[in-house]
Amino acid sequence: MAEELVGIIGGTGLGDALAEQIVDAEFVDVDTPFGRPSTAICTGRLGERRIAFLNRHGKGHKLSPSEVPFAANIFALKKLGVHAVISSGAAGSLREEIALGDLVIVDQFIDKTFKRTSSFFGGFGAVHCEMAEPSCVRLGGILEATASRLDVKTHSKGTYVCMEGPQFSTRAESLMHRSWGGDLIGMTAMPEAKLAREAQMCYAMVALASDYDCWKPHEPAKDKQSLLQEIIGNLQSATNNCLKLIEAVLRGDDELISEKCYCRGSLDLAVWTKQRQIEQGDKEKLDVLFE
Repeated sequence: MAEELVGIIGGTGLGDALAEQIVDAEFVDVDTPFGRPSTAICTGRLGERRIAFLNRHGKGHKLSPSEVPFAANIFALKKLGVHAVISSGAAGSLREEIALGDLVIVDQFIDKTFKRTSSFFGGFGAVHCEMAEPSCVRLGGILEATASRLDVKTHSKGTYVCMEGPQFSTRAESLMHRSWGGDLIGMTAMPEAKLAREAQMCYAMVALASDYDCWKPHEPAKDKQSLLQEIIGNLQSATNNCLKLIEAVLRGDDELISEKCYCRGSLDLAVWTKQRQIEQGDKEKLDVLFE
């Protein structure tokens, strides 16, 4: 177990908090065919686990969601030997029952992004990965079981609507997302989950509910500064809860990486282009994904 390398992607809130918990930290710069990742990847240990931690928005939270190099991030983690990723990110709650500060283990996504590189295989060939269950059921189950032993309010499933941003939703959009069956609204889960599947990695996301989006009107007595401080407070509370959950998972003895998991063979039947039609240079460039 000690030699497994588990990937952790930190979003808004969790990035700096988790980095402080890593021992024997070493920052690694990784080049990929898709450019450089958001920042250097921090490798080290948390408990008995070896981890590779990536701050999605870069140092100082400089990258907006549309600017995050998702393809480079996932490719870089896979190149380092990561086969399982636990991701986190702040999101707006679209449901009254998902209270602010709660955690949600996301099991489904609705992708509304349109500016981002959503596949590694452009120009390579026709590659079609199954996405019916976009999150790793096995890894999500470990998160759920661990959360049940903690004093952390965690929802075992939820549908995350990923919008392009960087602007927030209009009220009409927020109400539409609710009518679609969305439970959360955010800007960073996609195409991250799709790319992880293409990289044959187990992927699970923990969403941090920081606000109610705009479907739920704010209390009229609160001014903008009060609302902002409330959101920051909710995010801090959810960050603390998420940190507690991820630390417990990493310090536990569950099998976070399983070579028998469905996710680890997601390219087995996905490549529809005949091998002889694929350029040798393209095969070599993307060889990491097929390992």
